[in-house]
Amino acid sequence: MAFRDGDGWVMCTCGHRHWGLFGAAGLLLVRRDLGAPHVLLQLRAAWTHGGGTWALPGGALDSHEDSVTAASREAAEEAGIKSSEFVVKAVFSDDHGPWRYDTVIAHSSGDAGAFAANAESEDLRWVQIDDVTTFPLHAGLAAAWPALRDKVTATL
Repeated sequence: MAFRDGDGWVMCTCGHRHWGLFGAAGLLLVRRDLGAPHVLLQLRAAWTHGGGTWALPGGALDSHEDSVTAASREAAEEAGIKSSEFVVKAVFSDDHGPWRYDTVIAHSSGDAGAFAANAESEDLRWVQIDDVTTFPLHAGLAAAWPALRDKVTATL
């Protein structure tokens, strides 16, 4: 395993506590082979930050990683997705001053081999873009979803 130094909590300028000393990143994988576009959501395990909510595979950046590298690593760890299974289309940044979450938007032409690959994932589900808000979303994803949805739609 590569050197991991990004685990830890940060307080942002909004007064919220966030995971990732150097920020965090997640993979918003868009599946385009099902007629209507679907995105991959992860049900976070109860013991994790935001447990019991639906989010994206993702986590803390390490000091030597960029957002695409970190999102790809986290997607492999949590959902078994190999970087060869998707094409990066855009990055959306949710900036909170000393901390930010970068959502890497990528396309796949199939299920990308996704499965609940570690204990952080209780379930994974492909969800139509219009149905994402019907799930109990992680607070960060819920807040960012309107802008993310627009960005995803622009990549189609």
